Amino acid sequence: MQNLDQKIFNFNIKEKIRTTNLGNIKIGGCCSFPFMKENNNMADPLIALEIPYNINEGYPDIIKLKWKDKTVEQILQNANSSEADLISVKFNLTGDLTEQEISNIKKFLKNTVSQFQKPFILRGANNNSIDLQLLPLLAENSPKECIIAFADEETYEKIVPYTAKYNHILVLRTPIDINLAKELNILSVDKGVNPDRILIDPDMGGLGYGLDYGYSIIEKIKQAAFDGDTMLNMPVIAFIGEESYRAKEAKSDTFDDNWGKYQDRAAMWEISGTSAMISAGADIVVVWNPDTVKVLKEML
Repeated sequence: MQNLDQKIFNFNIKEKIRTTNLGNIKIGGCCSFPFMKENNNMADPLIALEIPYNINEGYPDIIKLKWKDKTVEQILQNANSSEADLISVKFNLTGDLTEQEISNIKKFLKNTVSQFQKPFILRGANNNSIDLQLLPLLAENSPKECIIAFADEETYEKIVPYTAKYNHILVLRTPIDINLAKELNILSVDKGVNPDRILIDPDMGGLGYGLDYGYSIIEKIKQAAFDGDTMLNMPVIAFIGEESYRAKEAKSDTFDDNWGKYQDRAAMWEISGTSAMISAGADIVVVWNPDTVKVLKEML
C-alpha cells in the first residue's frame, strides 16, 4: 500500500513556483499542490490582514465593529501584533486625487509603513481612473519594498515602470482566464518588470460559481506551472475578504434565526472561502476579519 500511495501522490515537476522575498517572509516556492509533501514541498500559504484607509467607507458592520473608535494607525498596530504574515492597506478612495489627498497619502506612507515590521500590501481603489494616479504615487513614495495591487490590462503600461523602478512586487489581475493571465504576465515582463516580482491575481467571487471558477483557475495555473510554463509559475494571491463580504449572507443581519448567529455566520463565510483558496493553491490570501486569521492559523 505504501508503494501504491507513492505512485499515486508523487509526480515529476518541470518547474516549481517562483520564490520572492519580501522583508522577512518568502512568497511562493511550492513544488506540489497544498498540503502534499512530495518533492520536498515545504512552502506554506501566507495570510494578509487587510484594513481600510478610510475606515467607514463601504465596509460591513461586523468589520467596522472590529475597528470601532480606532484610528488607522491604531488599527495598523493591532494588525502588526496579530498572527497575520502581512498587512494589506486598501486605499478605498472614491474620487480623483486632490493635492490635499496626495499630501495625506505621502504622510501616511512616511509615518506608518516604515514603523512596522510586517511586510505591506498597498492596494488601490479597484477603480482604474483612480488607480492610474494612485498606484504610481504609492510605488514612488513607499519608504520600503511592498506589494502593489493591482494592475490589469488597461493600467499595466503606466503602473509597471513605477513598480519596476522602485523594486516593488506587482499584482497582475485578469478575469478568471488562464490565457489572459499568461498574456498579461508576458506583456508586463516586456514592459520591464522582473517575472520574479509578479503575483498572479486570477480574480474570483466569494461564493457560488464565482468561488468555483476561482478555485478551478488557480488549480489550472498551478498545474501549468508544474508542467513547465515559466510565464505562469508566479505565486498566486487571492483577495477573498472583499469577495466574501459582498455576499448578503455575510453582511446582513436580517435573516431568520435558523441561519445562525450573524457574527459567527459572517466569519465562517470568509473562513470557508479562504480555506478553499488555500486548498486550490493560493500562496497569499487576503482577509478582512482578524478572527479569520486566528482560525486559519490553527487550521494550517
